[in-house]
Amino acid sequence: MRDVLEKLARGEISVDDAEKQLKIMNIEVIEDFCKFDLGRQLRKGIPEIILAEGKTPENVRDIALTVAAETGRVIISRANAEHIAALKETLPDSFSLEGNEGVGTLVLKKRGSTVEKTGGRVAILTGGTSDIRIAEEANLVAQEMGCEVMTAYDVGVAGIHRLFPPLKEIVQRDVDVLIVVAGREGALPTLVAGLVDIPIIAVPTSSSWGLGEKGLSALTAMLQACSLGITVVNIDGGVAAGAAAALMANKVARARKVAE
Repeated sequence: MRDVLEKLARGEISVDDAEKQLKIMNIEVIEDFCKFDLGRQLRKGIPEIILAEGKTPENVRDIALTVAAETGRVIISRANAEHIAALKETLPDSFSLEGNEGVGTLVLKKRGSTVEKTGGRVAILTGGTSDIRIAEEANLVAQEMGCEVMTAYDVGVAGIHRLFPPLKEIVQRDVDVLIVVAGREGALPTLVAGLVDIPIIAVPTSSSWGLGEKGLSALTAMLQACSLGITVVNIDGGVAAGAAAALMANKVARARKVAE
């Protein structure tokens, strides 16, 4: 709401445009299965995100198209092949479907729409390649929130020499927030936190088995980390990590602009 009012005060939008944007701050009822909060993006600065997991392809399609028509875009996470096929079969020419189909993280948006760059800088590291699907969730969310995102995958502790070149670049780029994604014993965030002065969001993944299966060992290790400066999200919480990192980075970016 504040963003709309500031644009109106600067003369960037008309009274009619401001009224239209404020009117979308309501609840959209989609048939009898969904009540969508269309004003969340204005209040929170986080684009609307649909969790496709557990929903039928038809439900995901109907929700995504309705919300994107109202807000201009919507992120879809954990989409499977059936969800994606349903969207593509009925996708109007005025919309595009972008993202990483392989990991099921996509954004449906009106053609021609762009994301305003905020100046926020986020970096994402993964321990192994099996962690990339979660990292890509964080990547897309942070980019859709206007951040510049740097990624370096498969740099875990099993081959520690792989970590140092990307870590050097992260420091040189003066990254605002660092997301570290790891499974198995979850050691990577602890190691990285001992080497840099950047806030770290640690993401345990379910890519583990045995005694600490389904990410429990990684989660426990990250919560018990002796290195300071680490915040931990839930197992496989790529979306949560991306949103939190972007909020932090965007806050820092606004402070940089004021200082300049």
